[in-house]
Amino acid sequence: MTINPICRPLAALAGLLLLTAGAQAQSWPQKPIMFVVPFAPGGGTDAFARPLAAQLDTQLGQRVLIDNKAGAGGTIGASYANKQAADGYTFLIGAAHHTIAPSIYNKLDYDIEKDFVPVIMLAQPPHVVSVNPEKIQAKTLKEFITYTQNNQVNYGSAGAGTTHHLAGEFFNSMAKTKLNHVPYRGAGPLMQDLLAGHVPMAFDGLGTSAPQIAGGKLRGLAVTAQKRVPALPDVPTSAEAGLPGFEFSTWYGILAKRGTPQEAIDRMIKEVKAAMALPAIQAAWERNGSIVPDVSGGEFAKVVSADVARWRKVVTEAGIKVD
Repeated sequence: MTINPICRPLAALAGLLLLTAGAQAQSWPQKPIMFVVPFAPGGGTDAFARPLAAQLDTQLGQRVLIDNKAGAGGTIGASYANKQAADGYTFLIGAAHHTIAPSIYNKLDYDIEKDFVPVIMLAQPPHVVSVNPEKIQAKTLKEFITYTQNNQVNYGSAGAGTTHHLAGEFFNSMAKTKLNHVPYRGAGPLMQDLLAGHVPMAFDGLGTSAPQIAGGKLRGLAVTAQKRVPALPDVPTSAEAGLPGFEFSTWYGILAKRGTPQEAIDRMIKEVKAAMALPAIQAAWERNGSIVPDVSGGEFAKVVSADVARWRKVVTEAGIKVD
C-alpha cells in the first residue's frame, strides 16, 4: 500500500509523539525524591528508611532525601505528606502507628486508606521489653512484673497511639500491671531518655533497642515474637519469659499520595525489591531485628485495612483517646 505523501509527516509526527510519551513514562525520576519520615531522627523508622534511601540514590540516579516531620504519633508527618503534590516525588514512610491513629485521634485531616496508596512494606520487626539496667534491677520479665507490684513504673513510647503505646496497654492487661505511659515525639527522643534513665523502660521496636541491648546499655527482658531473633539471640521470647501470648510487631512501609502516577509507584516497587535483595541491606535488616517482607501493592493495602479494623477493636476495648 502506498502512503499519501501528505500523510507521511503526520504519521512521522504521531510516531514521534508516541516515542516521546513512552520516554516520559520511563523517565521517572527526573528530580530528587523525598521520603517523609513522620518521627524524629534516630528512631526505628529511620533505621530502615535511611539505608534504603542511600541505596536508592545509586539505583535511581537521583537523590532520595529524608524529611523528618515528627509529632502526634506520626500524624503530623502523614498530614504533611498528604498536602504535597501527587507527582511521584514525595512518599510517606508510614508505619503500623498510622493504622492506630484513626481510632484514637478525634480530628485527622487525612484518611490513611482513602488518601494514600500502600506501595511496599519495608520491614516488620517485633518489639522488645527494654529496661535501663541502672533504673530497673530486674533481670527477667517475671522479676520485672514482681517489681511493678510495689513500685510505680513509667514506660516511654514513640508517641500516643503508636505501637509502643499500645504494647504497654496490652502488657498492662496481660500482666495485670499499672505502668504509666509517657509519650515522646518519636523513638529517637525516647531512646535518648531511656539511655539517660529519665524513663526506665519501653516496649521499643527492635530497630532502635537491639544495638543498645547488644552493647550492654539496655537490658532486653523479652522479644514480642514467636521465636528468638538473630539480632538478640540471648533474649527470650515473651512465652519463654513467662508471658505467653504477648506477641507484638510493627511494620514500616512506603505509601504514596493517591493520584501518584502508576509508573512511579511500579518503578519504586521494582527498585525497592532490588535494593532489599542486596546482602548489605539484608544484613542491616537482620541487625535491626526484621525479616525482609515481600508485601506490596494490593497485598500491602489489605494489611493496612485489616490493621485499621484490628486496632479499632483494641482501642475501643481499652478506652484509649487522644485529644
